[in-house]
Amino acid sequence: MLKRMSLKKILVCSLVIFSIGLLNFIPKEDINLKEEVVYVKDNPNISYVYLENKNNYLTRVNVDVKSKSVESKARELLENLIAGSKNIPKGFNGIIPPTVKINSIKYTNETLKVDFTNDLLDVKKEYEEKIIEAITYTLTSIEDIKYVIIYMNGEILTHLPKSNKTLPSTLDRSFGINKEYKISNDKDITSTTIYYISNLNNQEYYIPVTKINNDTRDKIEIIVEELSNQGNKRLMSYLNSNTRLISSNIDNNNLLLVFNDYILNDGDEQDILKEVIDTICLSIKDNYSVDTVSFNINDKEINKTDLKSLE
Repeated sequence: MLKRMSLKKILVCSLVIFSIGLLNFIPKEDINLKEEVVYVKDNPNISYVYLENKNNYLTRVNVDVKSKSVESKARELLENLIAGSKNIPKGFNGIIPPTVKINSIKYTNETLKVDFTNDLLDVKKEYEEKIIEAITYTLTSIEDIKYVIIYMNGEILTHLPKSNKTLPSTLDRSFGINKEYKISNDKDITSTTIYYISNLNNQEYYIPVTKINNDTRDKIEIIVEELSNQGNKRLMSYLNSNTRLISSNIDNNNLLLVFNDYILNDGDEQDILKEVIDTICLSIKDNYSVDTVSFNINDKEINKTDLKSLE
């Protein structure tokens, strides 16, 4: 037994000595350890479609897309808007009738032309405009698409058949979505799209609502006031009701916003909730032509967001 233990100790010691000698044999200059940080997007295949939720709002829902080209990606996203699509998450509905087919898709110069079969608007009157909104917002969520032209069997769609509402031949996000009207006269009519939060099955989603009224203030003032004073339980905001926008200024494609400290999540930590940043920045993205947004308190920058990161 003692002999066996002695042999074991000799073997262990030999291995240790060999390892130390091997490390000393390797020249130190050959060991070059570098710390490298690689930033990887969580899921580069994620894109967005606008589906109807239980409260009849068109809601921004993320979906996994496999297509790479603009045209194939557009087709894949549109197929997710068709009622009954297997990729629609539970709790949402596709808004395009299940019988609709896509005849063709063509992309050129930031514009996507998509031709549907004639049953695209074979729906109730109140759903006609919502279908156009869902298509427009879904397609323009693709980075390279700014404009959409909708055809039905080769003819450009210029009016809604049941409501007889005239449509612009070329659509973009200025068309609005989930529209709410509060107009007292026909002068100085403005539209401001504001993003709210909704919760379904412990998952948060963003809901854009276009407010059409006679408010002539700067749109960022309207955005902050609406988000801080929201009382609609179906449309939530995490912006503190005491938050005040002190000033705003655009310089070099950056929108600089100065707030009081009620915008902070925690006064000691000096940070802003992601949901607050997202709702403000998504709203700005639909209303301003800027690249970045800076959140300041007095002269201190708390956050700076690149709007492309929200795509």
